[in-house]
Amino acid sequence: MKEVIDLYRSVVIQIATPYSTGTGFYLKEAGLIVTNEHVVRDNKEVVIDGELFEKQLVRVIFLDPKYDLAFLEAPEETGVPEVQLAMKKKLAEGDQIIAIGHPFGLRYTATQGIVSNTMHEVSGLFYLQHDAALNPGNSGGPLVDKDGHVVGVNTFIMREGDNIGFSLPVLYLQETIEEFSQASGRIGVRCSSCANLVFEDTVEQDNYCPFCGAKVQLPDQVEAYEPVGVSKTIEDMLDQAGHDVQLSRRGPNNWEILQGSAKINISYYEKTGLITGDAYLCLLPKENIKPLYEYLLRQNYEIEGLTFSIKGQDIILSLLIYDRYLNVDTGMKLFQHLFEKADYHDNVLVEKYGAIWKGNDDGIARKESEV
Repeated sequence: MKEVIDLYRSVVIQIATPYSTGTGFYLKEAGLIVTNEHVVRDNKEVVIDGELFEKQLVRVIFLDPKYDLAFLEAPEETGVPEVQLAMKKKLAEGDQIIAIGHPFGLRYTATQGIVSNTMHEVSGLFYLQHDAALNPGNSGGPLVDKDGHVVGVNTFIMREGDNIGFSLPVLYLQETIEEFSQASGRIGVRCSSCANLVFEDTVEQDNYCPFCGAKVQLPDQVEAYEPVGVSKTIEDMLDQAGHDVQLSRRGPNNWEILQGSAKINISYYEKTGLITGDAYLCLLPKENIKPLYEYLLRQNYEIEGLTFSIKGQDIILSLLIYDRYLNVDTGMKLFQHLFEKADYHDNVLVEKYGAIWKGNDDGIARKESEV
């Protein structure tokens, strides 16, 4: 199974919008990224991030509410390996499968399970039922067999169920790819009423399906997201600080900023009015930890408005603000202070105290991909 997990490490892609986060996977032969429709719903563009290309905005080029599928524009040639759809195989109860994705914003996870039902019916569609753990963020990721072939698209879970997940069988995906390929690059949508595909040059005036007259909405006709209230203040602040706001969005009231070698997660909790900025720095070393702890304790006494903490092996520098005290000017000063100190202390902790740069710890990488 390790070879399969390693193969998909660069195939599986993180997806983020102002409303949600999820997973997609790159199909080289089809030249597109596959995900769930509910992951990218109400967005004409989404942020993608992969192992072999930089974070970027891409267009949503096809929506399919019937099968809960969506296709995204693929980035330019990146060297992503080709994976195959398991069209010539038939799954049976008891077969081993792997669900791969980015749940809860984690970079990469793979969980192993067993198929328990190949014909679970929901609203006239048949789903693969299995016990490979699916969590928020797994939606749109591939379900893979032991040979590394895609057998389904991870779609939903049983609420309060114990690891009961459902994936759309690959047959539906292949059928949709074949229909969409006839569009020759045009943007399209499947009509939720008659199930025919409608494209930008075939849609009737005022966005009606030419086959049945039902109302449809093409992906490029979605209104652009506009933040309001505190979210707008935060985004104005990030924009003035020189960061790309669209690329920084990580779901509702969440943003991710890269400052030098540090990654800063900004979150706004509307119920409490609390805004947090957590800069994830380097990792704790395995030896001579005491001098590093002493340094962090001294800095907690000396640095005004910021606090160091440890979570697992992560060293985190945090800022807390209440929304009633936030405006662009005050926010700029406070977050610029966090950004500058995060980048500075990341270097100091590695160069003087032996901390480990993020991404250089093999143990952590293995742990995230265990099945």
